[in-house]
Amino acid sequence: MAIIAGCLLSGPVLAEKADRTKPVNVEADKLTIDDAKKESVFEGNVTLTQGTLMLKADRIVVKQDAQGFNYGFAYGKPAYFRQKREGYDEYIEGYSERLEYDGKKDKMQMFTNAEIRKGSDEVKGDYISYDAVTEFYQVIGGPSVATTGNPKGRVRATIQPPQSTDKPGGGPGTKPAVPLKPSTTLREPQEQ
Repeated sequence: MAIIAGCLLSGPVLAEKADRTKPVNVEADKLTIDDAKKESVFEGNVTLTQGTLMLKADRIVVKQDAQGFNYGFAYGKPAYFRQKREGYDEYIEGYSERLEYDGKKDKMQMFTNAEIRKGSDEVKGDYISYDAVTEFYQVIGGPSVATTGNPKGRVRATIQPPQSTDKPGGGPGTKPAVPLKPSTTLREPQEQ
């Protein structure tokens, strides 16, 4: 049972750091544990939570290596995760048919119909990977995201401009208008 508590996809996408210290709660229709292999398999309507992290899948497999690093594999139509971002009042959520987390490398990979959303921004592809150590994303298109409007299955991304806190009419990065005041040093022009 120790590998269950150690499992989590809590490293990816600049996740809420406090989540790592929270208890792991898992609900499933079936649980199989092989202590010799250090493997746990949760099956049937699996819901895993830890702090702000929520993971839903049809099947989750958790493995632990000899050094104590955990590896998680979630399968679903789709598998889904949602987690609060560290230092922000927003969540990241993602979907794919298979999610894999490598605890040793702190890397998440999403396979087949992969999609990540952060606020109004979203990216879709056949494959998405995120390295939490280097903060490097990679998105690759492919057949699972091919549609009539996208027959080659190209990567699709929507990135919103930064939100401006200025008054209406100003675009991103514009500063508020400076109020004008009469000069106290300029003289009236002299008549000639």
